[in-house]
Amino acid sequence: MNTQVRTALVSTAGHCKVACGFCFRADRAHGFLDTATYARTLSRLKEAGVEGVCLSGGEPTHHPRLRQLLRLAHQFGMSVSMVTSARTVAEVTALSQTAHLLANVTVSADSQGAMLLGRTTRTAASGIDTLRAVSTDSKILHITCWDLSDGECEELDGLVSEAKVEIQFSPVVLDERALRREGKSVQDYLVRQHLDADLLDRHFNLSGRYRAYLNELRDLQLPPAGGERWSCRSATAYVSADGRIRRCPYGQASVSVNAPRAAIRYFLTAPAQDRVTPDCAAICRPSAASDERSASCVAQA
Repeated sequence: MNTQVRTALVSTAGHCKVACGFCFRADRAHGFLDTATYARTLSRLKEAGVEGVCLSGGEPTHHPRLRQLLRLAHQFGMSVSMVTSARTVAEVTALSQTAHLLANVTVSADSQGAMLLGRTTRTAASGIDTLRAVSTDSKILHITCWDLSDGECEELDGLVSEAKVEIQFSPVVLDERALRREGKSVQDYLVRQHLDADLLDRHFNLSGRYRAYLNELRDLQLPPAGGERWSCRSATAYVSADGRIRRCPYGQASVSVNAPRAAIRYFLTAPAQDRVTPDCAAICRPSAASDERSASCVAQA
């Protein structure tokens, strides 16, 4: 099955200071996306029918030419959004000065249990403070969830209601190595995901798509005997900070933005060869399995 690529997730920087313990970023390196490479990427994506890009990281507000990146996307007639962990004065200033050029801003945060698990400090309250500082029409707080409580959910609901922002949820996704490091079995990990979903449903009225997404993750973690992982069906391509285009951030197949136009167009329009894994399923949700009130790209910064 072939899925038309409509959007692209663009890594603007290869490094990130947050360094979440459960981070599923495919690329980790130093340096920033070159603006000439980015402009060429936008041109090739536009030719292939891509309508919008989402800037991610590392941390996109660290890019020294962030405003130029946003304006370039507009020059190609593409909408542009951002997913960020901006918290410092410099990061929030860079975001607030360019937010009017963004269709939406998603600020990443972690539940208390996720902060403990991932050794992060991205609180929901600090994420709300960042969103208050920006002037884009669509503001989304994205919460990575682990080991939730009723009290925490009530606090979250109060925060987003007062700030009048949307909220989006994702479960922590751990690979086999991370599970061993944390001393958790796959079964216990999956049970925790569903318990958290029960709490979220009680406080935020989740659609059935969120549970469908959890079931997909379960099938990836515990595939049936003889079962084969399904092919990538995401409508979002991925562009690394070094200028490689993939259909999946974790995919083996890629094409350089410096390749001939025909080669890039064929790569983006031909059926994807990559198979879905738990890591890429955390980024790409073909079933749109997020909360009804969310409407942005789902990748975390």
